[in-house]
Amino acid sequence: MDPISRGPEEQGHGNDRPADDAGRRRQSRDPLTPDFGHQTPQQSRTVRLISGDFLLTVNPVDGSEIEPCRPGERPEPPVRHTPVQRADRERAAAPPVPPGPPPAQLPLLERQDERERLVRLLARGRSVCLTGPAGSGRTALLDAVAGDCVDLAPDGVVRLSGYKRTVTDLLYGLFEAVHHSPSYRPDREGLLAHVHGIGAVVVVDDLELGGAALQELLDATPECAFLFGATAEVPAPSADSALEEVFLTGLGRAASIELLEQVVERPLTEEEANWAGDLWFESEGLPLRFVQAGALLRQRDELRTGQAGLDGYEDDPDDAPAFGTARPADVPLPSLGDGAAPAPLLASRLSEAARETLRFAVALGGEVPHQAHLPALVGDTHADAALGELSRSGLLSPAGSRYRLAAGALAQLEASGYGEDADAHARSAAQHYAWWAGHPSVTPERAVAEADALLAAMTRLVPGDQAGQASAAVLLARSAAPAFAAGLHWGAWEKALRAGQEAARIAGEVAEEAYFHHELGVLALCSGHLDRARAELEASIGMRGALADKPGAVAGRRALALVADRSGEPVLSTPAGEEVPAPRHDESASPPGGVPAAMPLFPRQTETSATLIARQVPSPAGTPGAGMGLLRGARRNVVAVGAGALLAAVLGTVVTLGATAGNEEPEGRNVTTEQSASEDDSESGLSADEPAGEGASGVGTPGTSQSPRPSGSATPSASGSPSPGASASSASPGTGTPSSDGPSGRPTSGSPTPTKRPTTKPPTPSESETPTETPTDTPTPSPTPTETATTEPGSSNSASGPAETVTASSTETGPAAPAVA
Repeated sequence: MDPISRGPEEQGHGNDRPADDAGRRRQSRDPLTPDFGHQTPQQSRTVRLISGDFLLTVNPVDGSEIEPCRPGERPEPPVRHTPVQRADRERAAAPPVPPGPPPAQLPLLERQDERERLVRLLARGRSVCLTGPAGSGRTALLDAVAGDCVDLAPDGVVRLSGYKRTVTDLLYGLFEAVHHSPSYRPDREGLLAHVHGIGAVVVVDDLELGGAALQELLDATPECAFLFGATAEVPAPSADSALEEVFLTGLGRAASIELLEQVVERPLTEEEANWAGDLWFESEGLPLRFVQAGALLRQRDELRTGQAGLDGYEDDPDDAPAFGTARPADVPLPSLGDGAAPAPLLASRLSEAARETLRFAVALGGEVPHQAHLPALVGDTHADAALGELSRSGLLSPAGSRYRLAAGALAQLEASGYGEDADAHARSAAQHYAWWAGHPSVTPERAVAEADALLAAMTRLVPGDQAGQASAAVLLARSAAPAFAAGLHWGAWEKALRAGQEAARIAGEVAEEAYFHHELGVLALCSGHLDRARAELEASIGMRGALADKPGAVAGRRALALVADRSGEPVLSTPAGEEVPAPRHDESASPPGGVPAAMPLFPRQTETSATLIARQVPSPAGTPGAGMGLLRGARRNVVAVGAGALLAAVLGTVVTLGATAGNEEPEGRNVTTEQSASEDDSESGLSADEPAGEGASGVGTPGTSQSPRPSGSATPSASGSPSPGASASSASPGTGTPSSDGPSGRPTSGSPTPTKRPTTKPPTPSESETPTETPTDTPTPSPTPTETATTEPGSSNSASGPAETVTASSTETGPAAPAVA
């Protein structure tokens, strides 16, 4: 099919660019050959839709964009169609009339009682399900009842197809059939509100719903009376459903023979009547079997007269296929087996174009392509006439706005070899449909009308058993999915996206797989499934980030921010002005400004010392700088646990030392610089193993092993000199030069009398690695100091007058441990 040249039924839908007559003739001869003299770059079609309170821009290149709908862009409330508009829509939704001579109008035999009963039930507002086997004439009876109920309901009669349709598809189909709302698709709540007030007789053929799903449809439309057509394989409605059920059986012997004569358009011979009687017994009176049997007899008559295969080729008989010159005596009646399964025999007497059309239909799972596509698919300019041949042979049955293979024909044709090259035919159909659906002249409505055939081609190719099949399915899904979205057939949109995503995964096309993930996320967001939308969008953003696809990643992040906003999560703004969702509670992340520094427990420490110590991590081995580390990027829970443990250790030590010190005499607790360490010193928490060279900053000199000390409180001695535990002098071992700053970093008042401070030998490595236990009441002997450190005059830490209480604390290594606020 050439989408550039508009046919009679496609006026107003084609390209507005005029073409000369020669170009049109060239295109009609070879629809796949482009017009090289008028080549123009194809522009991507972007369509803006309103879905609920979202503004959706369908972008076939980078992915659909979604944003909240502004107040000024909200559509007008939907209005109901007028009776004239309903009639026009019904004619447009009918299957196209096949080319060639019109088929005979068959009467509705032995169905008057069922017809009147159905009309009475619908007039009382009751919903009915007409159940019968395939080929029992359900569609013909539904059409007759629908014509009788035109004036029963205020919104008239609505015809829907239930073939592969869900409850949501039927509800949206009912809404679109009654209301005029271009480019608007209400959300679930709005949809239920609109269909709740619809009063119509809804005829749904080929129903595939049952049980709770069918009850959901009935509950959502209390003002509608439904007339369903279904087979016995469909699940039964729920037990508490108010749905009436009418069963349809086959025709009687006399009615079957009368129907056969109507199809042949002549009386039957005695031999033919006997053959029809045997067929009636074999087929249980199914009307479809007698329609096909009449086609067999008609082909037999054409073979007798030598006119077989000329249907559709009257203008050019030379192009018609030759079927031999059989004489009447050489054409026997079909066998009883051929009458019960007539599809292979019927197909063998058709033209080559009709048989090739059947091969495409078998490859597409029974879906027959539109007659406008047949010339391009079959490669014959007269192939559109094949649809008329198939229809008059009883091999087709209407399904909504298109045709499908008649009941049982698919299995019969597959058994006779028509499915041998099904994969190759499906691939050819996919390539053709991909070119057609992506052409700018093809409207979304036309693509939606062929949705079942396009989806069938994808389904056949998605397993990817042969080379190139998965890539062909990706190309078709990439072209068809935006058209389905713009045409508001979102059930087909979702199926195309899922088939394309699976095909892209098989083919290894990461960019296309990211596109399908993005579209699935946008669709889930429009449907209100936020968790599914988040998962699909995150997958798409990750793939596009790896591919450096910046436009696609930006579109995905915007949609993900909208998901976070709808789910109540905070949204952050990036420096580039984009809105991205904030990390969720189940994610580990630091606060924007990092982990705040701990406040010092002792206010007399300077701010510099407190900040430095708060950002250090103790080194278990006492290695200088090994424990340094910023807590800004750590996990929150780890910081909280560490800070709580540190605070508990500091407070426990302070309380323990305070309680122990309260039970001691002042003389036993205070040690001046004139005294040496003794057993009494250990009772107050002071150890003679304490090294002399510790700095006020808490950072040990390289090569010096430091022993941890418990923090405690020291009371000044009678001479006004602080205890060694509160000393803040700093000197390297062997230098004997103390610092002139106190523990808080402030200069201390010096003493004119030089003092001596006892020093001890460095502790063993085991003592430096193990924290010192809290002092107990049991004294432990301390080694006698062997070295003394002399201080220069004027640098003593002794204070004159009443000395203030100085409290010192330490961690495992070096620095004093601050408390965490």
